[in-house]
Amino acid sequence: MCSIIGYRGRGVAAPILVHGLKRMEYRGYDSVGVATRSRGRIQVRKGVGGVSAVNESVGLDSMKGTIGIGHTRWASHGGITDINAHPHSSSTGGLALVHNGIVENHKELKEELLSCGFTFESETDTEVLANLLQKNYDDAGDILEAVLRTVRRIRGDYAFVAMFEDGTLAAARLHVPLIIGVRGGAHFLSSDVLGFIEKTDDAIYMDSGDVAVIGDAGLDIYDFEGNRVRRPLTKVSKEFADVYRGEFAHFTQKEISEQPDTVLRSGEGAADAIEHAATLIRDAGSAYITGSGTSYNAALVARYLLSKYAGVRLEPIISSEMPFTPGSIDPGSVLIAISQSGESADVLEAVRIAKRSGARVISIVNMLLSSLAQESSQVLAMNCGPEIGVAATKSFTAQLAVIYQIVDRLCHGCLKVDFGEISHAISGILADYHKIRKIASELRDSSDIYVLGRGVHHPIAAEAALKLKELSYIHAEGIPGGELKHGPLALMGPGTHVIVINPDDETYQDMINSTSEIKARGARIIGVSDRPSDLYDHWIRIPKLHESIYPIVEIVPIQLLSYYTALERDTNPDRPRNLAKSVTVR
Repeated sequence: MCSIIGYRGRGVAAPILVHGLKRMEYRGYDSVGVATRSRGRIQVRKGVGGVSAVNESVGLDSMKGTIGIGHTRWASHGGITDINAHPHSSSTGGLALVHNGIVENHKELKEELLSCGFTFESETDTEVLANLLQKNYDDAGDILEAVLRTVRRIRGDYAFVAMFEDGTLAAARLHVPLIIGVRGGAHFLSSDVLGFIEKTDDAIYMDSGDVAVIGDAGLDIYDFEGNRVRRPLTKVSKEFADVYRGEFAHFTQKEISEQPDTVLRSGEGAADAIEHAATLIRDAGSAYITGSGTSYNAALVARYLLSKYAGVRLEPIISSEMPFTPGSIDPGSVLIAISQSGESADVLEAVRIAKRSGARVISIVNMLLSSLAQESSQVLAMNCGPEIGVAATKSFTAQLAVIYQIVDRLCHGCLKVDFGEISHAISGILADYHKIRKIASELRDSSDIYVLGRGVHHPIAAEAALKLKELSYIHAEGIPGGELKHGPLALMGPGTHVIVINPDDETYQDMINSTSEIKARGARIIGVSDRPSDLYDHWIRIPKLHESIYPIVEIVPIQLLSYYTALERDTNPDRPRNLAKSVTVR
């Protein structure tokens, strides 16, 4: 979470930094700040709010100087205040610093620094890092040595960029992304290629455990032992420059609408990779799958499909729970790890635990140069393009599309997946948005929504509830349809809205029976089905499909419903409160 941007070149830094921060604002939007160096002095401006609002208030893009750093924050240490916003200066003012991640031992370091005469204004661990770096620079008199001493003292996962009074930029990363953009004599430092892709498509991906120093002599990269290292220059796909909303009111709306195309592109040109992944799964002693949030819901769909159609037993584990699941991974097993960004801290930690147990890793990821991809034995690409809306939409269906290809390979083509048919079905649902928007107006004042599904549709119910929570801030819960009598039925009554995911497959009649029980208690029913029913107060029609294909299609109308409900409740669907896109802290 949070976005880092840095620039050292011949251009005026502040407008470049502000534009880069706007492009990465999906990573955090509690507060924003910029620091630049001009005439040998460091100036900092920052405030609470989005990039445009703070820029208008304090004039971020009018700051002088050709060297600078910037940051948008997702608060983790300390409240959302001007003082806690980044960048943070050391108490002597000799450097300014921006930081993503967590310094786990910040309290003990702070006590040590206080005893040395350093002072603090904020509640953040980042200010501790700034003062520690300043102390080490004061002691060593050398920027590289100061950074090396600093990274040896701090615990946790992090990325930081510091700007010194002499104009040198110094950066380090450990398990949190940091990328260097290169254009002639100019250098960019960013959490995401989106921060500089409009300026250059030449990038250097710093390895975990790298330090970069950018000064008058250019760029040098070192490992944490101080050895000079070389990292390859990579051409970044210009696809990631295309992150404009165009005719759409929000990125979330745009990304939902792109799904007829993204399901076609998922796994494109990856027949050999799919075959290798299928072989790894087939030959493994045990198979596991992990993810967080939406990716975990995709993992639950994968468990069902692999079991039913390929006879593969797949154990799902929530990534954040992997450290607390003793003996969870057998030697000689395979772990499928799902992540849109490839930088989710919980997923990466789960992968490292699995690898220490001797497991091979298959990743399903959108960012092919991400940390997760680098940790994997086999990488499968979603190919869905940049997803700026914080709530996952097209990345979820892209994940499912890749999973379907794996299952189809393992069952020797038994699914007969026709992605052209799936694309057409999604297009038909999107065209029916007027009806869905009308239903959203009825949900505007709801306090609770329940989503029911049975079998493979239960993970879709969970994902539907997640989208409603993220976008509309309505409490929503995904429930297995057969569990009503074991507690949830007590919550059903007049004024309650219940969405039932009920395509015409083996679960249909049991779901109708459950719906009848809910209807008898006076609840309002929204049916998502290819068959009408008198039990539905509203029917969202989906096309008739092969039973295995419904999950990838039936989520789309609820994505739309969640989006329009957010508009009805006057919330920003692109930026759900308290959330950010790339969760790089545990």
